Amino acid sequence: MKIFKRILLLFAVVITILVVYNYSKLNILAGYSAKNTASAVFIAERTLAFTDRTDNNFSPVNLASNTIDLEKKRATSSVFGLLTRKAVFREGLGSVLTLDEKDETAKYIVPKRVTMSNTAPYPYGNGMQKDTLFSTINYQKLNIVMDSVFEKKNKTRAVIVLYKDQIISEKYAEGFHNKSKILGWSMTKSILSTVFGVLQYQGKINVQDKAPIASWQKDARKEITIHNLLQMNSGLAWDENYDEISDVTKMLFLERDMTKMQENKPFIGAPNETWNYSSGTTNLLSGILRGQFKTHQAYLDFWYADFIDKIGMHSMVLEADLSGNYVASSYAWATARDWGKFGLLYLHNGNWNGTQLFSKDWVDYITTPTPTSNGTYGAQFWLNTKNLFKDVPKNMYFADGYHGQRVYVLPSQEMVIVRFGLSNFDENEFLKGVLESVK
Repeated sequence: MKIFKRILLLFAVVITILVVYNYSKLNILAGYSAKNTASAVFIAERTLAFTDRTDNNFSPVNLASNTIDLEKKRATSSVFGLLTRKAVFREGLGSVLTLDEKDETAKYIVPKRVTMSNTAPYPYGNGMQKDTLFSTINYQKLNIVMDSVFEKKNKTRAVIVLYKDQIISEKYAEGFHNKSKILGWSMTKSILSTVFGVLQYQGKINVQDKAPIASWQKDARKEITIHNLLQMNSGLAWDENYDEISDVTKMLFLERDMTKMQENKPFIGAPNETWNYSSGTTNLLSGILRGQFKTHQAYLDFWYADFIDKIGMHSMVLEADLSGNYVASSYAWATARDWGKFGLLYLHNGNWNGTQLFSKDWVDYITTPTPTSNGTYGAQFWLNTKNLFKDVPKNMYFADGYHGQRVYVLPSQEMVIVRFGLSNFDENEFLKGVLESVK
């Protein structure tokens, strides 16, 4: 019996050591699972079983066990019963990880939205689009290309090809359809950039101004401009590593106010000379945007009233952190068709059915390569100026999200292509095939 007790004691000690040593990893793992589960169930309206089978079925996230409380609208994730995290759904603001018990019932304000029904044909409404067959399109070849991107290895969920404002091909994986909301991940960064473009067009901001960060005014960081931040070329330190405990994982799964982490980082370079991809920078920009408005309500409303709902992206949900800031680095949900509208807005240089939201100059701005990015990055958009995709025009640019979420804008071809999935894929071959289907 004494030996058995000693073995149990030793086992308990080993488990304790493992938990303490791996606490941060378990915390983030359970946090990812809880947040993703709550958003998938309450925003995208997927079942828990479907979410566990398709969204949470990769290592090490699949180590977490998830439960859903439909009445309280929250998800709970536990890793071997050693650590538990909760995420709650807030109508209008999406899901958010809680950090203490009071967060589960905390009061919050929500964006006011105008989502009047518009039965006009897509894309300027949500009705059936006009039947249009283009003699310049080889539809048989296009169908073959679409089938190829849905091969099992690609894990594609949705693809839409738009040509001259018309959907010429649209396909969804099993369990998805044209009303399915899908997470854009870092394509949200391009949404944030557009809000700056709208504000600049309205004369309410100048992105060439110094960043209005009070804590920077007594050191060299006071020289950083909003422009530097939009181009992710501020010179500030940031670790964007999703495979370990890093700046980005701590921000997304442990922080109450996600706008602050980048603000507190020191220089590792100089502004306009040190490109460094940083989700922290985008969330800092979200905080800067909040400071442009007199009230929190006005900040929440503007993104929708002056941009998102104005172009009929009514399915879009921007998720906010516990402090009420939009998590502009990562958390925008919408249907593939609404993401297509976003691409069309840029294809038409900021003009939406006769209403100008931002200027052609803004399109030129976001597609100008950032110094030291090797021509691959603009202002929260990715570029093809160096032929990253060798069979695709150099003037193609795109919003880019984790695991191959994409909105490609091809100005010369009058095309927008949207793709969603759970893994990266051969983008050059896919885009080449689509382009070759147009004579």
